[in-house]
Amino acid sequence: MLFNQIIGQDHIKKHLQVSAEQGRIPHAQLFIGKEGSGTLPMAIAYAQFLLSHFSENPEISGIKCEKLQHPDLHFAFPITTTENVKSHPVSDLFLDDWRQFMATQPYGSLFNWLQHIGVENKQGFINVDEAEEIVKKLQLKSYEGGFKVMIIWMAEKMNASAANKLLKLIEEPPPKTVFLLIVADEEQLLSTIKSRCQALHFPVLSAQDIAKFLVINYELSENEASKIAHNAEGNFNKALELLNNDNSDLVFEEWFVEWVRTAFRAKGNMAVVQQLIAWSEKISKTGRETQKRFLEYCLQFFRQALLLSYKSDHLVYMETKTNFKLEKFASFVHSNNILDIEKELNDAMYHIERNGNPKIILLDLSIKLTRFLHKKEAKV
Repeated sequence: MLFNQIIGQDHIKKHLQVSAEQGRIPHAQLFIGKEGSGTLPMAIAYAQFLLSHFSENPEISGIKCEKLQHPDLHFAFPITTTENVKSHPVSDLFLDDWRQFMATQPYGSLFNWLQHIGVENKQGFINVDEAEEIVKKLQLKSYEGGFKVMIIWMAEKMNASAANKLLKLIEEPPPKTVFLLIVADEEQLLSTIKSRCQALHFPVLSAQDIAKFLVINYELSENEASKIAHNAEGNFNKALELLNNDNSDLVFEEWFVEWVRTAFRAKGNMAVVQQLIAWSEKISKTGRETQKRFLEYCLQFFRQALLLSYKSDHLVYMETKTNFKLEKFASFVHSNNILDIEKELNDAMYHIERNGNPKIILLDLSIKLTRFLHKKEAKV
């Protein structure tokens, strides 16, 4: 992947290229950016630049990098057990799947990756077996005599054992070894890892950059591309889902509508509380990644309703696909309950991430939402 194939982020491309040409190449770098902002494609393009620009055979090195088959380019990413990998999963066992995924979804999310390998109902992690493999690989000499690059995607998914195993290596790697750690949620990354890396923050993509890319590469009209780009909220992965009519948002909207309507009616009504219990059971049967994505969708829905509630219509991009009216719902979301709602949704995601019982977590959240939705806006 080349720099000119990446959407937007021109200032970051220039910074990486110029600093490398000047010999300023930090041995451990942290690429921090939300899903769909291009952190992984940028890391691959940067790795290709390092491996080809400083190679005796830049053209051959570039071809190897394009296929993600360069012997000095290494990857680590979240994985889990599958039907074919029963125990001790490591990234090398999934490299063919990874190359296919990169060829089709370079801006994809962790959920997309787990879907790709058929385990979307599980959570992916970077474990201590992976860390041991990384140590072994990077102790070897460079195959082509130049740089060795280790890209760790979703580095915040490293468990404590894996992170501790890599601390010394990240702090003092062998000569011409570069770590590129890619992180979507900086707060989840261990501070001991973070402190050893030079951070580079990626902004979300501009609607203009997304629209331009869609027009050129997907032959959309400017109006169609602009609409998708606006609704994507800076996330190119989301833009592609909208383009391909991904129906996950419709399912999430149906779950959300059922949830808030039931929660509103549940106050003081035990029969309706039983419906909330049934709803919690239904959602808890899905995979944890799906549950987290749904809760993120809920958070987004409440924020959009809040904007409508305070007459900031020009910032509202969400369009409902059912007969649920966002405009009417907006009156129930205001300054006196939004902070409570956000906190509980974030807490629920946190506990699901850490293998809490989803049925209990979702029911607890639902009971609290019943109280929040009946709160009145504070009088000024």
